[in-house]
Amino acid sequence: MLTLVKGIDVPEADRQRLRQKFEGMMRALHKEQGATLRIEIMADKPVLDFIDTHADVLDAAVESVKMSDDMRQRLERSNWIFSGMKTFHELNEAFPSLTNEDGSRKSFERFLNDVQKIDDTYNRNYLRSEYNFVQSSADMAAKWEEFAADGDRYLLQYRTAGDDKVRPEHAELNGVTLPIDDGFWAEYYPPNGWNCRCTVVQVRRGKYEVTPHDEAMTRGEIALQRDTRGIFRFNSGIQQKTVPDYNPYTISQCRSCDIAKGNIKLAFIPSNQLCQGCQLIRQCYADRQKSEAAVTKKHYLSQMEPLKHRKVAVNGNGHSMSVGFSQMGNKHLYADAYKGKIDKEELPLLDKMLQKASFVTKASLSKPRPNDDIKRFYYYRTVNRNGQEIFLNVAETDHRMKNGQWFHKRFLYSITRTIKE
Repeated sequence: MLTLVKGIDVPEADRQRLRQKFEGMMRALHKEQGATLRIEIMADKPVLDFIDTHADVLDAAVESVKMSDDMRQRLERSNWIFSGMKTFHELNEAFPSLTNEDGSRKSFERFLNDVQKIDDTYNRNYLRSEYNFVQSSADMAAKWEEFAADGDRYLLQYRTAGDDKVRPEHAELNGVTLPIDDGFWAEYYPPNGWNCRCTVVQVRRGKYEVTPHDEAMTRGEIALQRDTRGIFRFNSGIQQKTVPDYNPYTISQCRSCDIAKGNIKLAFIPSNQLCQGCQLIRQCYADRQKSEAAVTKKHYLSQMEPLKHRKVAVNGNGHSMSVGFSQMGNKHLYADAYKGKIDKEELPLLDKMLQKASFVTKASLSKPRPNDDIKRFYYYRTVNRNGQEIFLNVAETDHRMKNGQWFHKRFLYSITRTIKE
């Protein structure tokens, strides 16, 4: 299934954590009844604990690579899905070992002993290759993100490690020089194999001759001639995945499957166990993300709770006015932070940010807002702790007292990057 290679080894402490979770998963499998593996076991806690731990090990290979938060989140998602598919294979391989040749049930101790080879093969030997591949994929994804930010200012050039360990077929690609939008990079961007050390660099236009596209593609075919299954023909930066959809634990149809591409909302009827497992794994990931998001939201709203008891005096277009905080406003502010408009750690400090902000403009609404009765907004300019300019938007509502007089309630409502002045 995998080519076993030398490279950076997985820390022994991580292996021990994984071994413990593997034993817990095997205990859950040992309790299973029936002649076939129950797909729903993939959603059982001991199995999800194992997937989480395996994904954490792969995430550690990505940890030190500098990249955007969005790219990191997508690469870690790829690690989790890959770990889930691998786990599905381990369970399938272990399932027949539950019974003796005469059909009688093995004791857990004997069963665990018989499946140790599966643990060693998948979670020691294979894991070493996967760990190195994920690290290389993450490095190259981060590079691609930087390349894309520069647009077409530079050409990209393929380079090998340049020593006597370079595979002859990979040496074929050394020096290929093409624009970033050439289709060559979608198929032959490194890593191009297990433990591949190739890279891509930016070079100035005019310094190197551009490689003809057809020649580059031919050299790519030669370089990946041993990749008969086409597993390595992907670009981790474009696809934002550490491992392609088609890998040792999937099937070739995964390349074009919408489920594998993340659309789990399709009315899709799995045709086999692997597809059923894939769909369930992705649903488990989605549920897990919702759960984590709910916990995170609760944490930050709790930290913002003291703001509801504070008032900030601000300039209201020539006159002083008092601004507070509300539960509705805090939820909206958290949503803005979730979208990256400020760091979530700044949320409890919004009163101090508002104190330092300068008045920009006031705007009445063109349409009524019956759900919250907001009538107008006051906009204030400030900077977040990264030095980026942001605008704090104060909402104002009108209320009429029994004596006929009007009073206003004002609370911080939203954060934006731009406003119409």
